[in-house]
Amino acid sequence: MVLTDRQRSELHSGLYEYFKSRQGDEWEKVAAALAEADPDVLAKEIKTVGGTPLLEKKWTAIPRLQKKVLELERAAAQNAKIHAHRTAGGGDGSGGAGGGLRRMLPRLPCAHTLQGHSAVVEAVAVHPVFTVVVSGSEDGTIKVWDHESGDYVRTLKGHTNTVNSLSFSPTGAYLASSSTDLSIKLWDFSTYACLRTLRGHDHTISAVSFLPVASLLEAAANNTSASNGTEPASTTTGVASEVAGCKFLLSASRDQTVKLWDVESGFCDATIQDHSDWVRCLAVTAKGDLWASSGNDQVICVYHAEGSNNEKIAEFRGHEHVVESVAFLTCNPTAAATSKHDETARDYLASGSRDRTVKLWSIASSACLATFTAHENWVRSVLIHPSGNYIISAGDDRTIRVFDIKAQRCLRTLEGCHSHFVSSLAMHHTLPILVSGSVDQMVKCWLLD
Repeated sequence: MVLTDRQRSELHSGLYEYFKSRQGDEWEKVAAALAEADPDVLAKEIKTVGGTPLLEKKWTAIPRLQKKVLELERAAAQNAKIHAHRTAGGGDGSGGAGGGLRRMLPRLPCAHTLQGHSAVVEAVAVHPVFTVVVSGSEDGTIKVWDHESGDYVRTLKGHTNTVNSLSFSPTGAYLASSSTDLSIKLWDFSTYACLRTLRGHDHTISAVSFLPVASLLEAAANNTSASNGTEPASTTTGVASEVAGCKFLLSASRDQTVKLWDVESGFCDATIQDHSDWVRCLAVTAKGDLWASSGNDQVICVYHAEGSNNEKIAEFRGHEHVVESVAFLTCNPTAAATSKHDETARDYLASGSRDRTVKLWSIASSACLATFTAHENWVRSVLIHPSGNYIISAGDDRTIRVFDIKAQRCLRTLEGCHSHFVSSLAMHHTLPILVSGSVDQMVKCWLLD
């Protein structure tokens, strides 16, 4: 690099200043030699900063600046991952324009490993509005985590046995949890207070899910208090349907029943007894017009929800072992279907079973559309990707697998994603958030490409 005259002069002055600041005859000789070689250095005023030669100050500032640049680059990369969905096709996994596809599929390694539970993690759920994750465990606690940073936020205590299931209300104002202690708890997620405990089942409560109401969802979308737990009216439970975006809560139990609870009064409005064995899982559509249940009897029942009346409209048989999980399309409850593909995807129902298969069903035709057999052990959790193009599943083979619905093949396998069985999955309908819970007592947040 060739220096300009000004740069060369400033360098010589800085060196002269540095040599003069050092103690000893040898340094004096070096300074004198430099002054003899370039007499102009004697004409310049010697500058110091806080008693430190300017050249030395600049030299030590370089590592600090480099460290700062690295920190800013890391922050920028993290922000790019979090907000990339906003420029990648609207976050539905369909990709952006110009051929730059972003399918929003999980990949190794994980972004964060969340540790804090002292027993098996049985359930995970993602907040519908914020980048917050909750997990329930056999240790009887519910833990709240910040997905972006991976930081622990809070522990909710109240259950006296395993927390089997977690469900946010459509607006995220409330959280419901079910447990082996035969209780359902409703939590205000703004204060983390337990508002009400519901009792009525005679055995383990395996699953719980809020049942959205379209009209309330639209009203809540226009209500700024909907996400902060503000109660516009006094209710028995402390839960307001206008704020929650729903009127009812579903629960499934080992007592072979599914119960429908009024979230405001806390009373059980209906008990469905169509199953002949343990009811293990529930699924609800984003608009709350359909819901499904299944379990040990290997039968999947689909119901049309209309208030407290629930009419069974379909019954699926085909699994050869216990059905561990069922799922409808993961989508924005206020978004309307804009294409034929959207309409088709909203007709999907996925199921995962101990027979090691994942099945895709059509509700309209009451038919099995596809059977995926890639898992090598029990399938414990399934979900349908927000794009409607993929099924994501996890199981006791310690893998998370992605199945392409159109190609009817396993597209991706995350081997050894946990050190033990993977018990649960949850995904956000628009944000790039996918989390898993495991028997290894950990919750993992996955990078989506």
